[in-house]
Amino acid sequence: MSARRSTQSRRTVMKAGAVGALGLAGAVALEGSPATAAADGYLVGRGIADATGEVAEVGMMGYGRIDQQAAGLHTRLRARAFVVVAPRSDRRVLLVVVDCAMIFESVRQKVVKRLVQKYGRLYHDGNVLITATHSHSGPGGYAHHLLYNLTTLGFHRKTFDAMVEGIVEAVRQAHDDTAPSDLVLSHGRLTGASINRSRAAFDRNPEADRRHFPNAVDPQSTLLRIERHGRPVGAINWFPVHGTSMSGENRLISGDNKGFAAYHWEHEVHDVDYRSPDTPDFVAAFAQTNSGDMSPNLDLKPPTTPQDFANTQASGLRQYEAAAAQLHRPGTRLTGVVDSRLVYIDLSRMTVRPEFTGDGRVHRTYKPCIGASMAAGSVEDGPAFPGLEEGENSFWDTVSDSLIYEASPDLEAAQSPKDILAPIGEANRLYPWVQERVPVMLVRIGRLYLIGIPGEVTVCAGLRLRRTVASVVGAEVEDVLVAGYANAYFHYLTTPEEYDAQHYEGGSTLFGRWQLPALQQTAHELAVSLRDGTPLPMGPPSPDLSGEVLSMQPGVVVDVPQFFTSFGDILVRPRESYRAGERVEVVFAGAHPSNDLRRGRTYLEVQRREATGTWRTVADDGDWATRFHWEREGLAASRVTITWDIWRGIAPGLYRIVYHGDSKSVTGTVTPFDGTSPAFSVR
Repeated sequence: MSARRSTQSRRTVMKAGAVGALGLAGAVALEGSPATAAADGYLVGRGIADATGEVAEVGMMGYGRIDQQAAGLHTRLRARAFVVVAPRSDRRVLLVVVDCAMIFESVRQKVVKRLVQKYGRLYHDGNVLITATHSHSGPGGYAHHLLYNLTTLGFHRKTFDAMVEGIVEAVRQAHDDTAPSDLVLSHGRLTGASINRSRAAFDRNPEADRRHFPNAVDPQSTLLRIERHGRPVGAINWFPVHGTSMSGENRLISGDNKGFAAYHWEHEVHDVDYRSPDTPDFVAAFAQTNSGDMSPNLDLKPPTTPQDFANTQASGLRQYEAAAAQLHRPGTRLTGVVDSRLVYIDLSRMTVRPEFTGDGRVHRTYKPCIGASMAAGSVEDGPAFPGLEEGENSFWDTVSDSLIYEASPDLEAAQSPKDILAPIGEANRLYPWVQERVPVMLVRIGRLYLIGIPGEVTVCAGLRLRRTVASVVGAEVEDVLVAGYANAYFHYLTTPEEYDAQHYEGGSTLFGRWQLPALQQTAHELAVSLRDGTPLPMGPPSPDLSGEVLSMQPGVVVDVPQFFTSFGDILVRPRESYRAGERVEVVFAGAHPSNDLRRGRTYLEVQRREATGTWRTVADDGDWATRFHWEREGLAASRVTITWDIWRGIAPGLYRIVYHGDSKSVTGTVTPFDGTSPAFSVR
C-alpha cells in the first residue's frame, strides 16, 4: 500500500468502481485466443518518471503568450513509456507519452542518442515513437528552433534536461519491466468531452468525410490494455481533445485534462506512489490522436482561472471513465507482427502525385509561411495577437507584402488563399526558426497501426490519413490511429478544403494547401513498406541544432530571505483547526525553485501525525489537492505559498505542511533547507 494513500470518499467511490471493472476484466471472453502469456503473445514493459521542468520565471508553452510566465506548480508532468517486443522476431517498438505541449526534434534527438548509448541498437530512430499530450500549461524553452522559444526568451537548458532525463528514466524502467504480457485492443465512444472549434472549416469537407463524424467530432476512444495473468497492469488510451482546459491566465505548471486522467487512474484508483523507485503496479497514458480542431471548452469560450481547475478535472474524469469502462468490455487480443518505419521528408519541396491531390494534377508543397489567422490564435481556446482574426486578413497581407517582403508568384500560389503574415521559410535561411525536414512514422502492433505525425491534425485530415493506411494494409479504419504531436513539430495539418477557410488551423498549416496530400503520399509509402516487409530509406534526418540555440533569460543570481527571517521561516501561519473541504494556506520565506527542480522529489509535503508520534506524508506537489505558488519580493527574496484542499472523508487528526527549498548564495553554492508549519487539527 502506498504511504500516501488517502481516505477521501470520492477516491474510494471511484476506486470501488474501477476495482469492480478490474475484477470483471479477468473473466471477459476476448475475440481470439485466451488472454494468457502464450508463445504468440508479446513481451511488454511499462515505466513512468517525472519530466517536470522549471516552474518559475519561464514562459509556458502552448498559448504563445509572452505574459504567461510560470509562477508555481499544480501537478507534476510525467513521461510514460511502453516497450512492446514480438518474441519470435525480437522486433520491438517503444511508445512514449509525455505531459507537455509538443515534442520537438531537439528532445527526440537527445533521447535517441542517450538510448543508443545505453542499449545499442535496441532502440533507434526507426522504432521510437515519442508523443505529447499537448498540455498548454507546461514550461517552454526546450526547442532548438527559434519560433517556439520567443515567448520564453530563448532556450532553457534545465527544462530541456528535465524532460530528456524523465523520458530516458521512464524508458529504462519500461525496459527493465519487460515481461510476457497480453495486449487487448478495444474501442469505445466518448461524447460530451469535445467540440469542433472550427465548424465552418469542417463543413467545407466532402460529405463522405462529414458523414464519418455526424457531430463534427471524433468520439472514438481507443484503449490498448496490458494484461499479465489475466489482469490489467497498464493501459494507453487515445482520444482527441486539446489540452486547453487550463486557461492562458493560469500560471501554475499542470498536465491539463490528460494529465489529470492519468493521475486519477494511477494514483487515486491504483495508489501509485510516484516517488517510489519501483515500477508502479499500473501505468496509464492518455495520448492524443487527431485533435487539431477538437476543443474541451464545450461553450466555445476560452476558459478562465480559477474555474479552469474544475473544467480540467471534469474533462480528465470523462476521459478516464471512457477508458476504464473498456476494461470490462470484449476486446481483441493482439497477436502477430511488431514493426515500424520512419522517414524524413522535406515538406518545403515535395511533389505530390495526382492520386493524392484529388484533382488529377501534380502539385507541390512550398516554403513554410505563417498566416495572419495563425497569429490571431484560436478564439475558442485562447486568442493571441489583437488586430488579427480568423479568416481573411487582407490588410495584413497587403502590409506584409508591401513593407516587409515581396512574395514570389510561386510562393503566393502554393500558399493561396493564405494571407501571409511572415514567410518563415525565408527566415530559415538566416537562422532556424521552424523545422522543414520532419519525421513521419508508422508503427504496427498486431492489428493496431499508429501514424506518427509531427503536428496537430484535424479530424478530417486524420480520417484521410487513416483511410490511406487502412486501404494499403487491409485494416479496419478504427484500428488505424493518428498519433499526433509525434517526434517533432510542424504546427497544423488540415484538409485542402479546411485550408481554404483560413481559420486558425488553416493559417497554421505552414507548407500550403497540399500539405495533407503530401503526408498521405508519405503514409502510403510507409504502409506499403510495412505490409511487404521491405526496407524504406529513412532519408537525411533533420540537422542537430544544439550548438545554435540562443538563451536570453539570465538564471538565478542569488537568493536572500526577507528582512529578519531565515529561509524556511513561516510568514503566514495556518489556522489552528480546519474541516474537510476547507483550504489550508501557509506562506514561507523561500528561494527560487529553479535552483533545484527536485525532479522525482517534491517541493512540499502534507504530513499527518501517527499514533506512534511519527509524521506520515499523505500528499506532495504531484497531488491535485496541493498547489505551490512562487513570487518574487524585491530583488532577491522569494515568497512561497503552499495550499492544500482538504479532501472529504479524510481521517481526523493533526497535520502540518513541510516546504523543501534550495537557496543560492552569491558565490553560486546551492544549499537545501526545509520549513515546517505549526501543526493544525483537521476534524
